[in-house]
Amino acid sequence: MGNNPYKTLPDSAFWRRSVASVDRDECDPVTSVPFLIEKSDKVATAGSCFSQHIARHLQATGFNYYVEETGHPLLSESILRDFNYGTFSCRYGNIYTARQLLQLFDRAFRTFESSEPIWRYRDSFVDPLRPQIQPNGFVSSDEALFDRAQHLLAVRQMFETMDVFVFTLGLTESWMSRDDGTVFPLCPGVSGGEFSEEKYTFKNWRVSEVIDDLNLFISKLRNINPTVKVILTVSPVPLVATATGKSALSATIYSKSVLRVAAEELSEGNDGVAYFPSYEIITGHHAGNSYFAEDLRSVREEGVSHVMRTFLKWFTHSVDTKSIEDVKAQKTTHSTDTFETEMAQIVKVVCEESALDQD
Repeated sequence: MGNNPYKTLPDSAFWRRSVASVDRDECDPVTSVPFLIEKSDKVATAGSCFSQHIARHLQATGFNYYVEETGHPLLSESILRDFNYGTFSCRYGNIYTARQLLQLFDRAFRTFESSEPIWRYRDSFVDPLRPQIQPNGFVSSDEALFDRAQHLLAVRQMFETMDVFVFTLGLTESWMSRDDGTVFPLCPGVSGGEFSEEKYTFKNWRVSEVIDDLNLFISKLRNINPTVKVILTVSPVPLVATATGKSALSATIYSKSVLRVAAEELSEGNDGVAYFPSYEIITGHHAGNSYFAEDLRSVREEGVSHVMRTFLKWFTHSVDTKSIEDVKAQKTTHSTDTFETEMAQIVKVVCEESALDQD
């Protein structure tokens, strides 16, 4: 073969050299990143349920994981966990779509206020924008509104003072209010409220809409925090259910494709925005579905560890990854049944979307 542009390309540009001929655990689809995370940086997270894994490993490896909304200091860790303190940097629950993120910012800075009332759920009350944040709900609508006000103050403080924001895009499907465009993390009627076609409409966001929402969010964020860096990633977790009328498989491929393209568009040519390929590491051909549990949806700890080893390799200076490597060692010292049981406990995450497929 004569001279041509491919002859000087690195191994990463070739499928055989970078995917087919490397061990599953060593596949690395990253080639460069536009910035590094320092140990002192306040790293905040938000997004779909997969982003909870990122938060957990950042804490375990000694990074300054930023939790602005904390519970009472006298409460035990288990109670704080049950009430979703520390699950994300603030107690906003899962943020599945770009519009939901943009809406959160506008609510925190009082440029948008939803007209949706507090929902009833059985004998309690829930915040329609965080319907599963409070176990067993709030005792009154006033308590729910007070908690929301405190929450939004914490969100505002987080946006103003964080150094790095890791946002995991999860879905393109959502339900919104016909009245004022409020976007909900769950369809009304699933975990509170009552569904009505006259009040709510289904929305499946297009690529251009996701890009516009993320661009607007980043622009607003930089107006109040000019030096903040943003890392976008796409959750590999499939949809629980789809309201498109298509199969869940087709709807999942569409959703992830839209989010992947949007993240690429946002990161190209923008030194302060990076894309990290969590989706590719978990779902790529090299993994052969081995990173998913039997439900083909939950991500095994081995997969999460692969993601985080790669993340730390590229976005940090030298870092102690012992806590991540320990997971690999466990597999060789435990029986399969014991290991799978332990891993199921370790990777348990809060996923509000799961309520769509409960009896």
